Amino acid sequence: MNPDAIRLPPRDPEGHKGTFGTCQLIGGSVGMGGALILAGRAALRSGVGLVRLACPRELAPGMPGAVPEATCLGLPSEEGALSLGAVSLCLEALGAARAFGIGPGLSQRGSVSAFVGGVLEKAALPCVVDADGLNVLAPELGVLEGYGAPLVLTPHPGEAARLLGWGSGAKVQEDREGAARALAERTGAVVVLKGARTIVREGAREWVSPIEEPGLAKGGSGDVLTGLVTGLLAQGMEAFEAARLGVWVHGRAGQLAAGALHGRGMTAGDLPGFFGEVYFELEGRG
Repeated sequence: MNPDAIRLPPRDPEGHKGTFGTCQLIGGSVGMGGALILAGRAALRSGVGLVRLACPRELAPGMPGAVPEATCLGLPSEEGALSLGAVSLCLEALGAARAFGIGPGLSQRGSVSAFVGGVLEKAALPCVVDADGLNVLAPELGVLEGYGAPLVLTPHPGEAARLLGWGSGAKVQEDREGAARALAERTGAVVVLKGARTIVREGAREWVSPIEEPGLAKGGSGDVLTGLVTGLLAQGMEAFEAARLGVWVHGRAGQLAAGALHGRGMTAGDLPGFFGEVYFELEGRG
């Protein structure tokens, strides 16, 4: 199963881990560290060379055991979440990355909003913003306007409604294409409006995934997508194509997981284990 024009990025047979880029994933909070773990595991299966995690100091000791292939930076925290005081250290860490993702498990406690705004105001790298990274910016969406590098937003309908001031996710569901278009126009970003038949929109370009897999309607599924798309950006893919490939691989992995484990029994953590099978399909070997 291989949709037209979905392609894997080239892979240099003589490359090394530096060749395939470094991605930084920023998130986690006390009680929600699993979201960053899921994103990190997905990024590692994207083909990226190196994955680095950044989280509150309280969570850092447990990360190597959960994601042993990644490195981890513990940052200053407040109320168990990343604080404004972490901005400078986070920006310094981004100097070694080719792309970053921000949001999984951040929470909205303490000064998280100021932290996210501070990072996005000064970072100049391709970026994926998801989950609470979007929620804390909803009142100040102007931070995203004019961002100086490729930007991918991955809202579910409820998050999209908050960003647009549309009241509820139900209104977004009534006009999914209109919502994706409006958010892309307002921010200049690539918008990935998640759900059955996920929409990827940038300017006049739009791609709608044909996949409807209810097994993906589980906590953590969006965190996996964030890690995957961030890893693809770090390999040098153009933002729209990285988002489209990420959505396809994520959705198709969901179908394969449901076929092997049943949609009721699969979890978000199962998805990265099926990415390789999707890559074989895209290469015509599936």
